[in-house]
Amino acid sequence: MEIKTTKEHAVKLKSTYKMPSLPLDIDLETRAVLKKTMEASRALAELKGVALSMPNQDILVSTLSLQEAKDSSAIENIVTTHDELYQSDTAAQQFKTVAAKEVHLYAEALRRGFGKVKQTNLLTNNLIKSMQADLDGNNAGFRSQAGTALKNEKTGEIVYTPPQSIDMIENYMKDLERFINQDELCEWDALVKMAIIHHQFESIHPFFDGNGRTGRILNILYLVKEGLMDTPILYLSRYINKNKSEYYRLLQDVRDHGVWEEWVLFILEGVRETSYQTIRLIESIKTLMLDHKVKMRTELPRVYSQDLLNLTFSQPYTKISYVEDALRVSRPTATKYLNALVGIGLMHKFKMGRDSYYINFDLMDCLSDVNNI
Repeated sequence: MEIKTTKEHAVKLKSTYKMPSLPLDIDLETRAVLKKTMEASRALAELKGVALSMPNQDILVSTLSLQEAKDSSAIENIVTTHDELYQSDTAAQQFKTVAAKEVHLYAEALRRGFGKVKQTNLLTNNLIKSMQADLDGNNAGFRSQAGTALKNEKTGEIVYTPPQSIDMIENYMKDLERFINQDELCEWDALVKMAIIHHQFESIHPFFDGNGRTGRILNILYLVKEGLMDTPILYLSRYINKNKSEYYRLLQDVRDHGVWEEWVLFILEGVRETSYQTIRLIESIKTLMLDHKVKMRTELPRVYSQDLLNLTFSQPYTKISYVEDALRVSRPTATKYLNALVGIGLMHKFKMGRDSYYINFDLMDCLSDVNNI
């Protein structure tokens, strides 16, 4: 959806949607919702267990958070390739394209937000502002000027006008913050609450930019806060991106017709479907890591280390400097290790400009083929 931010529209447009305070004063946990909640909860619990079986959790965070970032950004038409993504270096602030930079900023905002939630077990407005600032590279905070409206990107028709005044935005966000952090306000299942939180946040639309991406980070971190996930690895944005038209239709149907049940069922199905897909992806990565470990230990016993194996699976593209930093070895030693892996077919060396990249094609194929898993 396109965003319009001209002052003349602020005068002409009035939203017919009266945004509710939370919790909603309706019986939302219908039989259909309860059944789907059980299915989604079971799938998410299985995902949590499978993730815990991974010896190094950081591998999942680094690989899957980047995949989540890529798909969440694609929803906003920020499209990049895997090559552009993995050739970029966040630590050095070197990015192949503007889109690749946007995706890396998203992944970094997700990781920082995750660290804060694990530390405090709170999801505050200050944290939400901080994550949006990481995404956009500024500290503008909540919208302070009227004129924002959401448009149908195909027809140009204005479909929704969010709250316009800073006072309204702040009041709605304070209400949302209470709902997120005070469990005693509502006895609904956390997954149902997540669906409501996401809709409310997207309807408040508190920022000039980055609302969709910030809202999808909020989904993941809320599940972490509620103890339903230990790491931010639920690959939910791919489901939303795959069902993008339905996602926007249901968002608006709640505003136009109060159809909350259909919206909640859509989000719950996304959690269920995505959990099982992520489980299959993790199992594929684990199997692949074991195969590489056996080959390294058998053919390169003097080179093998668990840290080196972990590094080659933290993302498909590796550089000599990454090995130097991670293993604290000299450049000649790092080069020797990577060339040895090339020699037994576990990595492939490519020269791109001034940089040499060592690529784990097996992992690359695993992540690229996620749609077929």
